[in-house]
Amino acid sequence: MAQLFFKYGAMNSGKSFEILKVASNYEEQNKPVLLFTSGIDTRDEVGYVSSRVGLRRAAISVFSDTNLFDVVKHAEQKPYCVLIDEVQFLSKEHVLQLARIVDELTIPVMAFGLKNDFQNELFEGSKQMLIQADKIEEMKTICWFCHKKAIMNLRVDEQGKPIYTGDQIQIGGNDQYYPVCRKCHRNPPL
Repeated sequence: MAQLFFKYGAMNSGKSFEILKVASNYEEQNKPVLLFTSGIDTRDEVGYVSSRVGLRRAAISVFSDTNLFDVVKHAEQKPYCVLIDEVQFLSKEHVLQLARIVDELTIPVMAFGLKNDFQNELFEGSKQMLIQADKIEEMKTICWFCHKKAIMNLRVDEQGKPIYTGDQIQIGGNDQYYPVCRKCHRNPPL
C-alpha cells in the first residue's frame, strides 16, 4: 500500500545520502524512481541532490509553479517510488500534490528535509508534511558542540558568531549552519 513518508533531521543527519541510497536500491531491482529537489537549493547546482559524502545525482527541480502530480502522472514510465529532497522548501500545494500521488496514483512518496529553521520555526513544507504524512521518522545526528542529540540548526555569520534573526531561507552548508542540541542552540560554546 502506498504511503506518504516524511523523514526529517537537523543539518548533517544524512538526509541527502539516504535519499540517494533509496534511489539506488530501487534501481538495482530495475524499479525506476522519480527524484525531485527544491529549485531554490543552489549549494551544489540547481537540479542536483548532493550529499556531504560526495554522492551526487541529477533530479527534477521543483519551483513554485511545478505541479508534482502532473509530472508524475505523465512520466514516461510509472515510477515505483517518488523521492523528494529538501521538502521543507516546498509549498502547501506541493505537499497536497504529493498526497494525491499516493492516494490517486498509488505510488509511495518519500520526502526528506529539515523540520525547523534556525529560529526553531517550522518551514511551510515541513509543517504540511507533519500534517499530511502517513509515517514520520526522525533521522538523528549529534550536536556540533557536545554529545547530545541535535534537534536544531544554528546559523552563524562569517566569523562563526550565532545569528538568531533574518530571513528564514538562506541556503548554506557547514559554513553557515551547525546541527545542535537545544542547550547549545541557546548558548553555543563559540
